[in-house]
Amino acid sequence: MLNAPLRKKSSSLVILPGSLKPIPFTVPTQRRTEDISSEPPSPIRAKRYSLDSAATEFQGACLGAIDPALYREVDADDDYEVTPDHVGRIWFAVQYERESEKLLVTIMKARNLLIQGNGVCDPFVRIHLTPDERRHVNSKCKKKTNNPNFEETFAFHASFRSFDERAICLTVYDYDRRKKHSIIGRALYPLKNVVDCESNDRLVAWRDLQKDDSGLPQPQGELRISLAFNDCLGLLTVSVFEGRKFRLEKKNMQNYYIKITYLLSNKIVKRKQSDVAKGDCPVFNESFTFKLANESVQDASVSITVMQRFTGQRKRQLGRVALGSHMFARGRELEHWNEMVAKKKERVEKWHKVY
Repeated sequence: MLNAPLRKKSSSLVILPGSLKPIPFTVPTQRRTEDISSEPPSPIRAKRYSLDSAATEFQGACLGAIDPALYREVDADDDYEVTPDHVGRIWFAVQYERESEKLLVTIMKARNLLIQGNGVCDPFVRIHLTPDERRHVNSKCKKKTNNPNFEETFAFHASFRSFDERAICLTVYDYDRRKKHSIIGRALYPLKNVVDCESNDRLVAWRDLQKDDSGLPQPQGELRISLAFNDCLGLLTVSVFEGRKFRLEKKNMQNYYIKITYLLSNKIVKRKQSDVAKGDCPVFNESFTFKLANESVQDASVSITVMQRFTGQRKRQLGRVALGSHMFARGRELEHWNEMVAKKKERVEKWHKVY
């Protein structure tokens, strides 16, 4: 027999009339103003939070949190007087290793670069050793800044004996996507300033950029040169015929001769010298032959120097031109070399400016 489900009994409250007792009610007396003002303030106050204030407190409470503004480095070199015609200043370092004849140039930084319209520029630096203007290297481009930091080092091969005639040329450009880079300014640093330094000493210097070309090397004349390469015999023939438009230190001392240096991988293999020729357009008509294997064509270069001789033993370098592959020459000199390689056993002749 199934048990019947239990039912919950409902209860109800029944209020009989007259069973409620009245509750006494009194109105509190009003407090005086002086009593309210005399009470001390509550020590607990509610604080209103916002997202910004909460984030700030959280960052400050984090262990090891650093405020970059407190540790921002200030370079005293950057604080200098800027004149109205100032277009910028560049800092660099020079180090020379005499044993390997390696010159290290470090581009450090530039400040207060000025371009047309006083806008923001995309600067980069082009470096070369005079007079080899076509053998240059470029730094990386820094975007949208007039105060770039570079810290890039470049290596050049330079003989210590040539320091009196050579200089470091630093040209700062404003980058353009169409390759029409505009020059902001140039600076020259003569290598003779490094002569008194010990080997491997690092010399830090700065130069103000110059807008004009007054400090840049100018052509000192021209030479008519021919190149011929015989790949079967492994011979390179360099011929120097004549010169013209030479800039003279003394017009009554028009005595010239040619020095030719043959290099493989920037190492001197052989030096040769021509006879002395006279006149404002000296005629040399001399040829010089060097051994050159076909597999070493891209590692070879020829440096041709015009020397001016004075009375006695005094002489000076008038100018120089370097011919070689893309690692050693640029522009017309590189074109001359490539044409020689393409036209084997043929004599290729061109005029070249000497610097």
